[in-house]
Amino acid sequence: MKNLSLLLIAILFFSCQKRENGTIPQKESSTTPIDSSTTLNKEKKEQENKKTGDTIFMNFQNKENQFVAESSLDSLHSKLYVKFKSEISGQLQAEIIPATGKGNIRFNQIIFPDKTSEGPFGMDLKIPLKQKGNYILVIGHSLMAENPYYGKFKIQLEVKKD
Repeated sequence: MKNLSLLLIAILFFSCQKRENGTIPQKESSTTPIDSSTTLNKEKKEQENKKTGDTIFMNFQNKENQFVAESSLDSLHSKLYVKFKSEISGQLQAEIIPATGKGNIRFNQIIFPDKTSEGPFGMDLKIPLKQKGNYILVIGHSLMAENPYYGKFKIQLEVKKD
């Protein structure tokens, strides 16, 4: 029995390891012209709102002056942090749009640049922004309600000048 469990652990360990394919990356020569489509792709990636772990950094506004990003919640990552910077004082309008239409998901908290906070809110948020600086929105499910939301959703943020 002991040998069998050791064998199963060894199989599990080796099956979970990442395998590298045997390809060797080729170096680009300095005489090769740079493809304009790759530079456009790099610029586009730099302008996207990036997700790192459980945090979305809202750095890019679309044509309607909105920050838009897509993400998901699961049992391991039950909270999501959305960081954005506001250089103007105005009205923040934010919305969470679940892929299924409805769900137990909300803005749990907003953390202001002076580290004070306010919340909880619903799936829609309208709040005046009186300070300039970095804001953090905490998104998760309501602990007072049943059936936490797990799945994809879309986040839209817009700061309108007073």
